[in-house]
Amino acid sequence: MFESLKEILVNKLKVTPEQITLEATFEDIELDSLAVVELSLVLETELGVSVSDDELLETHTVGEMVELIESRSARV
Repeated sequence: MFESLKEILVNKLKVTPEQITLEATFEDIELDSLAVVELSLVLETELGVSVSDDELLETHTVGEMVELIESRSARV
């Protein structure tokens, strides 16, 4: 799931690939709240995973975001 998320961040949200690590925070990868809303929508359309922007904002690192997305995709 990390690679899928990384691909979305790079291709859709224009994050530099080198910035994306499991320990990276939103600030590290320069995601603002508007970008998080967009990420939520892209996760739904690209991966079929429903995660709200509020839930994404509750995570602190890319690794936590991956765990959240994996937990949601497991339910499908």
